[in-house]
Amino acid sequence: MRWWKTRCKKHPPDDIHRAGELAELRLEKLSRAAGRENGWHIFGSVRIPDPDDGGRREIDLVIIGGNTMLIVEQKHWAGRFEINGSGEFIQFRNNGSEHNHSTVAERIARKARMLNKIHHKRMGLKKEDSIDVRVIVAMTHQKLEWPKIPDDFPQEMVDEAGFIKILESVKPGKLNEDLLQTVQGFSTWDEIELHGGLTLKGDLIQLGLGSEIDDWFKSRDGDLNVQTNHKRSIFSIFNKTPSQVKLSHGTKNIEATLARDLHLEMHVVGEQTRRLVDWANINKVFASRPPAKWGKKPSSKQNKV
Repeated sequence: MRWWKTRCKKHPPDDIHRAGELAELRLEKLSRAAGRENGWHIFGSVRIPDPDDGGRREIDLVIIGGNTMLIVEQKHWAGRFEINGSGEFIQFRNNGSEHNHSTVAERIARKARMLNKIHHKRMGLKKEDSIDVRVIVAMTHQKLEWPKIPDDFPQEMVDEAGFIKILESVKPGKLNEDLLQTVQGFSTWDEIELHGGLTLKGDLIQLGLGSEIDDWFKSRDGDLNVQTNHKRSIFSIFNKTPSQVKLSHGTKNIEATLARDLHLEMHVVGEQTRRLVDWANINKVFASRPPAKWGKKPSSKQNKV
């Protein structure tokens, strides 16, 4: 009975974060459509190693075309915002509250410098072997009120239409295959969708489905998708196999019955310690392909997310 109640418990999504995630997905899809004809390559939620603390930092969009790299930070703010003399972004929400987002633009510019440095190191390039890097802050909410952006503001500021226009109007030229390969070597977030719609993002440590499957999980070289099938009717308490799991990696599929009291282990974004997540709560799992060696964080600081 306890296991049945666990399977039936719903975990509703966080509406505020969900709205931001949907906006990010929308912009990524629009970017793929708008940039296809001119040969832009779109990468969402790219995570690069941070040499200062041994963790990894996320970039909303990295877009490669020719010898150009667009580093994009998306903000889907409503209300209005101001930029103070210290370069801090202050958002004034429609409900009357305000929030200091600190130096949003400088943070994404720092990530751009880190990514550019990683590419130069990987390829053994000199400083003068430059990549055209454009740092863009895309404000995508249609009802956001804009202030006057200072003329000397170091990053590009565009709305959604202005961002799409860049991809549609700029022809970047012959693709720098080495630059493309560098960005392809980074991973993105692992994700767990719980029953009810809540999504957890972070680093998936192990599946907890037995040593053989965990070894296979760690040795994979591509994305992994996991789908569960839980029977939740009251009659399922008499079913000896009420939960199944299917793991898909490339052309390889593994199907199994879920035993009771199994957990996977994940380091969820924003949490200090690793979390055990009950498989009875899980609808599906996405595990990003392991990063190439230049995309990995230092092994001595694996607990940073």
